[in-house]
Amino acid sequence: MKIFAVGLNYASHNKEMERMFEQKDPVLFMKPDSALLKDGKPFFLPDFSDEVHYEAELVVRINRLGKNIQERFAHRYYSDVTIGIDFTARDLQRKQKEQGLPWEIAKGFDSSAAIGTFVPKDELGDITRIGFHLDLNGETVQEGNTEEMIWPVDKIISYISRFFTLKIGDIIFTGTPAGVGPVKINDHLQGYIEERKLLDFNVK
Repeated sequence: MKIFAVGLNYASHNKEMERMFEQKDPVLFMKPDSALLKDGKPFFLPDFSDEVHYEAELVVRINRLGKNIQERFAHRYYSDVTIGIDFTARDLQRKQKEQGLPWEIAKGFDSSAAIGTFVPKDELGDITRIGFHLDLNGETVQEGNTEEMIWPVDKIISYISRFFTLKIGDIIFTGTPAGVGPVKINDHLQGYIEERKLLDFNVK
Protein backbone atom coordinates (compact mmCIF):
# COMPACT_ATOMS: atom_id res chain seq x y z
CA MET A 1 0.00 0.00 0.00
CA LYS A 2 1.20 3.47 -0.87
CA ILE A 3 0.14 6.73 0.75
CA PHE A 4 0.22 9.77 -1.52
CA ALA A 5 -0.41 13.33 -0.43
CA VAL A 6 -0.92 16.58 -2.29
CA GLY A 7 0.46 19.87 -1.07
CA LEU A 8 -0.63 23.44 -1.88
CA ASN A 9 -4.04 22.38 -3.18
CA TYR A 10 -6.14 25.08 -1.49
CA ALA A 11 -5.48 28.77 -2.08
CA SER A 12 -6.63 29.59 1.47
CA HIS A 13 -3.97 27.35 3.00
CA ASN A 14 -1.31 28.59 0.59
CA LYS A 15 -2.05 32.13 1.73
CA GLU A 16 -1.84 31.32 5.43
CA MET A 17 1.49 29.54 4.81
CA GLU A 18 2.72 32.45 2.65
CA ARG A 19 3.21 30.23 -0.39
CA MET A 20 1.61 32.23 -3.16
CA PHE A 21 3.68 31.10 -6.15
CA GLU A 22 2.11 29.59 -9.27
CA GLN A 23 2.30 25.81 -9.61
CA LYS A 24 1.43 24.13 -12.90
CA ASP A 25 1.06 20.57 -11.59
CA PRO A 26 0.06 19.02 -8.27
CA VAL A 27 2.74 18.97 -5.58
CA LEU A 28 3.21 15.36 -4.48
CA PHE A 29 4.88 13.68 -1.55
CA MET A 30 4.55 10.22 -0.01
CA LYS A 31 4.30 8.65 3.40
CA PRO A 32 5.29 5.06 4.28
CA ASP A 33 2.65 2.54 5.32
CA SER A 34 3.94 2.83 8.90
CA ALA A 35 2.47 6.36 8.92
CA LEU A 36 -1.08 5.01 8.80
CA LEU A 37 -3.23 5.63 11.91
CA LYS A 38 -6.77 4.23 11.85
CA ASP A 39 -9.64 2.70 13.84
CA GLY A 40 -9.76 5.59 16.30
CA LYS A 41 -6.41 4.75 17.86
CA PRO A 42 -4.73 7.62 19.71
CA PHE A 43 -2.02 9.75 18.18
CA PHE A 44 1.08 9.91 20.38
CA LEU A 45 3.03 13.14 20.11
CA PRO A 46 6.58 12.33 18.94
CA ASP A 47 9.51 13.31 21.11
CA PHE A 48 11.42 14.85 18.19
CA SER A 49 9.06 17.77 17.57
CA ASP A 50 7.63 20.60 19.64
CA GLU A 51 5.23 21.78 16.94
CA VAL A 52 3.06 19.07 15.40
CA HIS A 53 0.22 20.48 13.30
CA TYR A 54 -3.04 18.92 12.11
CA GLU A 55 -4.03 19.25 8.46
CA ALA A 56 -7.52 17.90 7.69
CA GLU A 57 -8.05 16.52 4.19
CA LEU A 58 -10.42 14.55 2.02
CA VAL A 59 -8.92 11.09 1.46
CA VAL A 60 -9.73 8.66 -1.35
CA ARG A 61 -8.90 4.97 -1.64
CA ILE A 62 -7.95 3.36 -4.96
CA ASN A 63 -10.05 0.34 -5.92
CA ARG A 64 -8.40 -0.91 -9.11
CA LEU A 65 -5.00 -1.19 -10.77
CA GLY A 66 -4.15 1.78 -12.96
CA LYS A 67 -1.30 3.38 -14.88
CA ASN A 68 -1.40 6.49 -17.10
CA ILE A 69 -5.07 7.01 -16.27
CA GLN A 70 -6.81 9.65 -18.34
CA GLU A 71 -8.55 12.26 -16.22
CA ARG A 72 -11.97 11.54 -17.73
CA PHE A 73 -11.70 7.91 -16.56
CA ALA A 74 -10.20 8.60 -13.13
CA HIS A 75 -13.56 8.42 -11.35
CA ARG A 76 -13.59 4.68 -12.04
CA TYR A 77 -10.50 4.13 -9.90
CA TYR A 78 -11.92 5.03 -6.48
CA SER A 79 -15.24 4.38 -4.82
CA ASP A 80 -14.64 5.21 -1.14
CA VAL A 81 -13.69 8.43 0.61
CA THR A 82 -13.08 9.60 4.15
CA ILE A 83 -11.50 12.45 6.08
CA GLY A 84 -7.94 12.22 7.30
CA ILE A 85 -5.26 14.25 9.03
CA ASP A 86 -1.82 14.79 7.57
CA PHE A 87 0.19 15.42 10.74
CA THR A 88 3.22 17.63 10.15
CA ALA A 89 6.20 18.26 12.40
CA ARG A 90 6.26 21.92 11.44
CA ASP A 91 9.47 22.79 13.25
CA LEU A 92 11.33 19.96 11.51
CA GLN A 93 9.81 20.87 8.16
CA ARG A 94 10.88 24.49 8.57
CA LYS A 95 14.42 23.51 9.53
CA GLN A 96 14.80 21.10 6.61
CA LYS A 97 13.48 23.65 4.12
CA GLU A 98 15.80 26.35 5.40
CA GLN A 99 18.73 24.02 4.72
CA GLY A 100 17.42 22.99 1.31
CA LEU A 101 17.01 19.40 2.49
CA PRO A 102 14.20 16.85 1.94
CA TRP A 103 11.53 16.99 4.64
CA GLU A 104 10.14 13.44 4.71
CA ILE A 105 10.92 13.18 8.42
CA ALA A 106 8.47 16.02 9.03
CA LYS A 107 5.64 14.38 7.09
CA GLY A 108 6.22 10.63 7.00
CA PHE A 109 6.88 9.73 10.62
CA ASP A 110 4.95 6.93 12.33
CA SER A 111 1.19 7.56 12.71
CA SER A 112 1.34 10.82 10.75
CA ALA A 113 -1.46 9.76 8.35
CA ALA A 114 -4.65 9.46 10.36
CA ILE A 115 -7.73 8.26 8.48
CA GLY A 116 -11.37 7.86 9.38
CA THR A 117 -14.00 5.36 8.30
CA PHE A 118 -14.39 5.10 4.54
CA VAL A 119 -17.83 5.60 3.00
CA PRO A 120 -19.01 5.10 -0.60
CA LYS A 121 -18.53 8.29 -2.58
CA ASP A 122 -21.91 7.72 -4.26
CA GLU A 123 -23.58 8.40 -0.90
CA LEU A 124 -22.07 11.89 -0.82
CA GLY A 125 -23.15 13.24 -4.19
CA ASP A 126 -20.88 15.25 -6.47
CA ILE A 127 -17.26 14.57 -5.47
CA THR A 128 -16.29 18.04 -6.69
CA ARG A 129 -18.60 19.70 -4.14
CA ILE A 130 -18.13 17.85 -0.87
CA GLY A 131 -17.83 19.80 2.36
CA PHE A 132 -15.71 18.63 5.28
CA HIS A 133 -14.54 20.01 8.60
CA LEU A 134 -12.37 19.23 11.61
CA ASP A 135 -13.30 19.88 15.23
CA LEU A 136 -10.68 20.30 17.94
CA ASN A 137 -12.02 19.87 21.47
CA GLY A 138 -15.55 20.51 20.22
CA GLU A 139 -14.80 23.63 18.19
CA THR A 140 -14.50 23.72 14.40
CA VAL A 141 -10.97 24.72 13.39
CA GLN A 142 -10.93 23.79 9.71
CA GLU A 143 -13.60 23.87 7.04
CA GLY A 144 -13.20 23.06 3.37
CA ASN A 145 -15.03 22.04 0.25
CA THR A 146 -13.63 20.07 -2.66
CA GLU A 147 -14.88 22.78 -5.04
CA GLU A 148 -12.05 24.94 -3.62
CA MET A 149 -9.36 22.52 -4.78
CA ILE A 150 -6.82 23.83 -7.25
CA TRP A 151 -6.45 20.32 -8.66
CA PRO A 152 -9.62 18.19 -8.32
CA VAL A 153 -9.49 14.54 -7.29
CA ASP A 154 -9.67 13.15 -10.83
CA LYS A 155 -6.81 15.39 -11.96
CA ILE A 156 -4.73 14.25 -8.99
CA ILE A 157 -5.30 10.57 -9.76
CA SER A 158 -4.44 11.05 -13.41
CA TYR A 159 -1.26 12.95 -12.53
CA ILE A 160 -0.04 10.45 -9.92
CA SER A 161 -0.59 7.55 -12.32
CA ARG A 162 1.88 9.08 -14.80
CA PHE A 163 4.70 8.35 -12.36
CA PHE A 164 3.42 5.56 -10.10
CA THR A 165 1.26 2.53 -10.81
CA LEU A 166 -1.79 2.82 -8.59
CA LYS A 167 -2.81 -0.36 -6.83
CA ILE A 168 -5.88 -1.47 -4.92
CA GLY A 169 -5.75 -0.05 -1.40
CA ASP A 170 -3.49 2.91 -2.17
CA ILE A 171 -4.59 6.06 -0.35
CA ILE A 172 -4.48 9.68 -1.50
CA PHE A 173 -4.63 12.71 0.79
CA THR A 174 -5.92 15.51 -1.43
CA GLY A 175 -4.76 18.67 0.35
CA THR A 176 -5.80 20.86 3.25
CA PRO A 177 -7.67 24.18 3.47
CA ALA A 178 -6.78 27.05 5.81
CA GLY A 179 -6.94 26.65 9.57
CA VAL A 180 -4.05 24.30 10.33
CA GLY A 181 -2.63 24.46 13.81
CA PRO A 182 -0.84 22.64 16.63
CA VAL A 183 -2.03 19.73 18.72
CA LYS A 184 -1.19 18.97 22.33
CA ILE A 185 -1.67 16.13 24.75
CA ASN A 186 -5.35 15.41 25.61
CA ASP A 187 -6.69 17.14 22.49
CA HIS A 188 -9.77 15.49 20.96
CA LEU A 189 -10.01 15.49 17.16
CA GLN A 190 -13.20 14.76 15.21
CA GLY A 191 -13.47 14.87 11.43
CA TYR A 192 -16.63 15.18 9.34
CA ILE A 193 -17.62 14.91 5.70
CA GLU A 194 -20.75 17.03 5.47
CA GLU A 195 -22.45 16.10 8.77
CA ARG A 196 -21.15 12.54 8.97
CA LYS A 197 -18.54 12.02 11.66
CA LEU A 198 -15.95 9.64 10.24
CA LEU A 199 -12.87 10.40 12.34
CA ASP A 200 -12.64 10.50 16.14
CA PHE A 201 -9.51 10.08 18.27
CA ASN A 202 -7.38 11.63 21.00
CA VAL A 203 -3.86 12.95 21.26
CA LYS A 204 -1.67 11.35 23.92
